[in-house]
Amino acid sequence: MKRLYRVEEGKMVCGVCGGLSEYLNVDVTIIRLLTLAAILCSGIGLVLYIGAAICMPSKSDVIY
Repeated sequence: MKRLYRVEEGKMVCGVCGGLSEYLNVDVTIIRLLTLAAILCSGIGLVLYIGAAICMPSKSDVIY
């Protein structure tokens, strides 16, 4: 079963994009570029990123 979590290795800010890329099996650079575009275009991306950083558990906190 796949779990969504923040990564601790290779993170740039909070690890949200890294965790999302592992969950979706997509390159982390694509997720980061989409996040940056959402932040720059509408600003809602920043709100979503902060919300995800608060709600998503870190990888070490997830019990398999």
